[in-house]
Amino acid sequence: MSEVSERYGRVSNGFGARLGRVTPNQWSLPTPCSEWDISDLATHVITTHRRMVSNLEGSPATEVDRGGDLAVQWSEASAAVKGALADPDQASQMVNGMFGEQSFESLVSRLLCADTLFHTWDLARATGQDDRLDADAVARAMEFLAPLDEAIRRPGGFAPKIDAPADADPQTRLLNFGGRTVQ
Repeated sequence: MSEVSERYGRVSNGFGARLGRVTPNQWSLPTPCSEWDISDLATHVITTHRRMVSNLEGSPATEVDRGGDLAVQWSEASAAVKGALADPDQASQMVNGMFGEQSFESLVSRLLCADTLFHTWDLARATGQDDRLDADAVARAMEFLAPLDEAIRRPGGFAPKIDAPADADPQTRLLNFGGRTVQ
């Protein structure tokens, strides 16, 4: 198993664990992503995963059934990414992404892990769950995102960054970089 596969597994399992604890009355709660409630956030993460796998397969992505069980749909989407990472041919296959052509594994390592990590924190905050993130995944996300800085601050991307306190831990630094207020 590759480092990316292991890290993605930890990140996706963290999101899935929190999603699995969402109660029926929480789906419409607001999240730190001001335009999304919990249902919107889960739909976004599932859609992103499905698009990446469909890009790999060269087929259209299946739409999320917003009236269906989002935890089950998440589990299926995450399993598809894990399966592709476990197949050396699929993991090394070149795909187009927002940062140009790269291997599927690279796209997962960089974009998918970072996106899922941020939204794990968003989901945890919105539902009052443990918001601690995988420390290695936090460090790797910051390595990927820091050089991009202003290129990721656009509609549908990250909000303006927040200056982190000098004594901030790496997770707070990453979240502030992504425009999240950590209190």
